[in-house]
Amino acid sequence: MSAHAAARLAWSLCAAATALLALASVLPALGASPRSDRLFESIFTLMILTYAAVGAVVATRRPGNPIGWVFCAFGLCAAVLAAAAEYAEFDPTGSAAALPEFAIGAWIAEWIALPTFGLLVFVLFLFPTGRSLSPRWRAATWFAAGVLGGGAISVAFKPGTLGENSRPVDNPVGVEGTVGEALTAIAPLFDVLSVVALALGATAMALRFRRSRGEERLQLKWLALTGGLGGAGLALSLLVDAAGAEFEPLFYLSFLAFAMLPIAAAVAILRHRLYDIDVVINRALVYGGLTVTLGATYLGLVLLIGLAVGESGFAVAASTLAVAALFRPARARIQAIVDRRFYRRRYDATQTLESFGGRLRDEIDLEALGADLRGVVRDTVQPAHVSLWLKGPR
Repeated sequence: MSAHAAARLAWSLCAAATALLALASVLPALGASPRSDRLFESIFTLMILTYAAVGAVVATRRPGNPIGWVFCAFGLCAAVLAAAAEYAEFDPTGSAAALPEFAIGAWIAEWIALPTFGLLVFVLFLFPTGRSLSPRWRAATWFAAGVLGGGAISVAFKPGTLGENSRPVDNPVGVEGTVGEALTAIAPLFDVLSVVALALGATAMALRFRRSRGEERLQLKWLALTGGLGGAGLALSLLVDAAGAEFEPLFYLSFLAFAMLPIAAAVAILRHRLYDIDVVINRALVYGGLTVTLGATYLGLVLLIGLAVGESGFAVAASTLAVAALFRPARARIQAIVDRRFYRRRYDATQTLESFGGRLRDEIDLEALGADLRGVVRDTVQPAHVSLWLKGPR
């Protein structure tokens, strides 16, 4: 495919996804049923637009890399899912009964969900080069494709009620008889196999990262940072939900992180500001740890001062002042811990330079100073050879 044809196809997919999202936004306004969760729908819409637009950019600049096309396909399929789900719920009359002509929307939303989100598994198998690790892992990639296709077919043609819509409808293309019973029986199996495919993709990504060097390792760091934040947020939200508590902002933040995943992938593939990843990771670790530390300190102080004094206003004010005073020393301490644990070479170099600066003020022997300086350069820069020239007196 030529570069011009690839660009035209990629931006056509992006335009189609945008048009479908516009339709999904208009349908609730035309119908009698209100939106259930505007915030989640807004984040999901942002996610779809990001994947579609960034995928078009990557596919245009790197048409031979399938990652851009995966993002384009995800954006289009997710837009189809959103539009179909809204069409299934469309209720221009305000009646609670399901209208037969809208059953097709529920049917599309039912079977397209698994392959839509399953498309992201291919990012784990192929990122960043667009090629599998080996022929064996290429077979694993085809296995994932078969699982997604088989799961979509089994859900599309099994008989019974579709989805969890407010107006349940029967599958308009459900197959009855022995075939239908078989499809109903094997449909849950594809859910298990999709988890297996996800685990294989994560394993492939981990092996690729362990074997990578240089620029490829930096590219993988970009994806690992964003995906790790989203996965950690989603796992924590599920744990909080399992414990019987509710903290919806954590769930929304995890989806926002997943929405930023194609941007991180585009930075890695197009190599724009690629070498800034270590700075980004460093800042994320420092300010993430700082937020958790100060937040826990604030809540603890509010509780303790409130119990001791009995006045909530004073407790909030005192805790705010205490946290403000702790900000700079806590940030310095956390920065030192992060550097010592994750950036040991940089930390050792900084310590070496600080030690040399302290000795430099008291050193008067020129030969000893030259030897000390060469030692510092070897420890910090680690060159192949060090030479020191000193200009003699005139």
